[in-house]
Amino acid sequence: MLVLLPPSEGKAASGRGAPLKVESLSLPGLAAAREAVLGELVELCVADEEKARDVLGLSEGLRGEIAKNVGLRTAGTRPAGEIYTGVLYDALDLGSLDTAARRLANKSLMVFSGLWGAVRVGDRIPSYRCSMGVKLPGLGALGSYWRTPMAEVMPEAPGGGLVLDLRSSAYTAAWKPKGVVAERTASVRVLQSQMVNGVEKRSVVSHFNKATKGRMVRELLMAGARPKSPAELVDVLRQLGFVVEARAPERAGRAWALDVVVTEIH
Repeated sequence: MLVLLPPSEGKAASGRGAPLKVESLSLPGLAAAREAVLGELVELCVADEEKARDVLGLSEGLRGEIAKNVGLRTAGTRPAGEIYTGVLYDALDLGSLDTAARRLANKSLMVFSGLWGAVRVGDRIPSYRCSMGVKLPGLGALGSYWRTPMAEVMPEAPGGGLVLDLRSSAYTAAWKPKGVVAERTASVRVLQSQMVNGVEKRSVVSHFNKATKGRMVRELLMAGARPKSPAELVDVLRQLGFVVEARAPERAGRAWALDVVVTEIH
């Protein structure tokens, strides 16, 4: 099972570990593309702070993020699973997993990134600021930039197993499973169910979406679950107590669509 996660805008501080080694990251076929984005991002932040703030979409209060990017090549690193924070990662709570679940997380969880393309949670990276929605002056929109290198390396990443796609729309732009990989992919959205004047209303709410996805991944890891197909995933999630509605694709080469319905987050 390969689980595709979005990153978080907010990130923990860089660690005290050795500086970044791009060649040591997972998916080594992305090394050249990573170096290109890293080089342009650092150059932009060194050369023109105001332009960098505009390109990165930073408010005045986040000006310090530019200095963080300036020091990317020399900053300490820590596992990506510790760098990414926020609602989804709080609910996932990787640090409290037992040994077996943590081992499965390191093998299964992949975080998409405007800077790195995608990394596994055990890959050591520095803290940074660069979303997939950024348009760098030389490379252009990163969602488009990553499509070619990701198309070359990602089809092999799942092996022959299930792909559980929990990414937000900005990050699905960088790689969309196709063909037989798509047929083994389940894309999930979370819907909040509420009763309004005796009628059920469903809506997508950001907090419920992120927290439920984090909790869902955590439950799968703690259970040691290794579903091999979307249909098996639906069965496992229901056994774990989630309310899941599944839509199998009508045509070959398409992904399954799963709705996880929640009323509240515990």
